Amino acid sequence: MTRVCLLGDPDVELSYELLSRETARDALATYRIEEPFENSVAVDTVSLGAAVSLLNDLDWYLVRFVEEALVLEPSVATDEWLSRDLAREVRDGDVPPEETDQRLKMFGLVDGRPVEPLFVRRRQGETPEYDLRDVDETVIVRVSESEFSG
Repeated sequence: MTRVCLLGDPDVELSYELLSRETARDALATYRIEEPFENSVAVDTVSLGAAVSLLNDLDWYLVRFVEEALVLEPSVATDEWLSRDLAREVRDGDVPPEETDQRLKMFGLVDGRPVEPLFVRRRQGETPEYDLRDVDETVIVRVSESEFSG
């Protein structure tokens, strides 16, 4: 199963915004919705292709209400997310899965809420520490080259 997680913009209540609109509600209707982080919506899809397709279907809402769209693809990594752009690149065969682990965006988690992303590069298999503030834990997101270089 490939998991899609949408992190809501801090100014909106994401689940309300998505489920109060017919098109988004219909796109999510066949999924069991969870909230792994504060102000997030997550669903499990059958494949990376289905995850990217769902994100494409929800694009109008992503632009307006979502701060980050993440994809957890077990064939790439079991405990690190892919950004939407990188998930699309892997799906399309533009980036091999084994070449996705160098550029990272790390979020600190404070009381279940993702805070202050930090961009880091993994070197020789070592992931740098999140050092922007004290956090309960971190969420690692692999990002595309263009997202990393900004």
